[in-house]
Amino acid sequence: MTPIVLIAAVAANGAIGRDNHLLWRLKSDMAHFRAATAGLPLVMGRKTFESFGGKPLPTRLNIVASRQPGLSLPGAVVTGSLEAALAIAHAEALRSGAPEIAVLGGADIYAQAMPRADRLLITHVDAEPEADAFFPAIDPAIWTAETGTEHPAGPGDDHPFRVVAYRRTSGGTPHGAAQGPDTSPR
Repeated sequence: MTPIVLIAAVAANGAIGRDNHLLWRLKSDMAHFRAATAGLPLVMGRKTFESFGGKPLPTRLNIVASRQPGLSLPGAVVTGSLEAALAIAHAEALRSGAPEIAVLGGADIYAQAMPRADRLLITHVDAEPEADAFFPAIDPAIWTAETGTEHPAGPGDDHPFRVVAYRRTSGGTPHGAAQGPDTSPR
């Protein structure tokens, strides 16, 4: 199976969004995000896709997992589950030679994908905003920080931030092999 990386910008309180919007502007991190996801198949939930203006991110296959039957989103492949989205992303990675599958959220998708992930690429934002969507806790018994880069708030950045790459070091086999059946609410 193609390795899976979860990519997120996360506040100090775990917040990732409110009312289906990002909580900050981080122009410097957006450039990093574009570079990190270039050429990778992207998996996300419907609300995350809509938060991008309802348009696919260019030059990447956008795969949307949604519980809405019959949903059609121009420029995206829509599936009914995370498992189906990951299967399509894996096939695309094999076809294109992409080294990873990027999972972009939202909160429910991150929670379902975390047990399957090999890596996390987290932008830790120096803020604690009010939110209604949160990233799952990063358990240090399972995840080890490998690299980290500090970024002071520059032009177009609301807050300073730190980009950290984590690698799974324990806690079962990624890709769900050591997991039980999917019991997420439908």
